[in-house]
Amino acid sequence: MTVGRLFLAVTPPAAVVAALGRAVDGIRDAPGAPRWADPASLHVTLAFLGDVPRARLTGLLSALGPAVVGSRAVTLQLTGAGRFGGRRPRVLWAGVGGDVDALTVLADRLAAAARHAGVPVDERPFRPHLTLGRWPGPGTPDVGLVDRLAGDHGPAWPVTEVVLWRSPAGRPHERVTGWPSAHQA
Repeated sequence: MTVGRLFLAVTPPAAVVAALGRAVDGIRDAPGAPRWADPASLHVTLAFLGDVPRARLTGLLSALGPAVVGSRAVTLQLTGAGRFGGRRPRVLWAGVGGDVDALTVLADRLAAAARHAGVPVDERPFRPHLTLGRWPGPGTPDVGLVDRLAGDHGPAWPVTEVVLWRSPAGRPHERVTGWPSAHQA
């Protein structure tokens, strides 16, 4: 029995999401635009844990708290855009700037804590980004949308919390718990 698919993330504040929304509004209905993510679910994933066995949850929660508390303060800013998927892109994303090195250290600490608790972690290299939308299989994606999202998207913001989310299939993400970061501690 599992508790579901879990991931760890930081969430930009409402002012940043609103500024990003204004940037996206200019391309939202463009031909070849992706299926846009719900603004309420926008986040920067730090570690994807997959289906976590219920028997591992208590140990996981105990390991993650100290990993967050022991990390440096991080300030981020959304800037620019990019895509994943090569010639047939699948994901349009906003870039993450600011204290990216410190964010990477935090992501590595979280992944190590999860592994120590017996929970496997997605092994892909950490590439900080915020997914804006996904292109479905059929159709022709407009990769030029990346260029139309150049520049900064809202103010820089301090990361105040790391959140553990559950990702139920076909439903919005569900918050499991969170830990205050160095900006809050």
